[in-house]
Amino acid sequence: MQSDFLVDTQATGRAVTLALSGELDLVSSPILEEAFERVYETDAELVIVDLRGLEFMDSTGLHRLVAAQQRAVHSGRRFGLIRGGEQVQRLFDLTGIAELLRIVDSPEELLEVDQTPGAP
Repeated sequence: MQSDFLVDTQATGRAVTLALSGELDLVSSPILEEAFERVYETDAELVIVDLRGLEFMDSTGLHRLVAAQQRAVHSGRRFGLIRGGEQVQRLFDLTGIAELLRIVDSPEELLEVDQTPGAP
């Protein structure tokens, strides 16, 4: 089964942004996992996942994002999400996961913190 899911990875300084597009579900989630594996092999201090291009996300995708956030924290990295569309955000809100993750409206919000002296 083929997926229209894509991950575009961009490195800027000590931050890596994964821009997701298409549908993040059971079929496509291994693609995202492979992208996270490549990120965690780098010295990136900040991992940003841009959800604005996602058309759909199911619970499998949600689980991958939570696991990635936990792995980032355990490895001393910061992790943040750029808010996705209505369907994606509704999934975060309905499950209560939105309260556990840093979700912002733009990448600049995460990068500003990254440039603040003494920022965690």
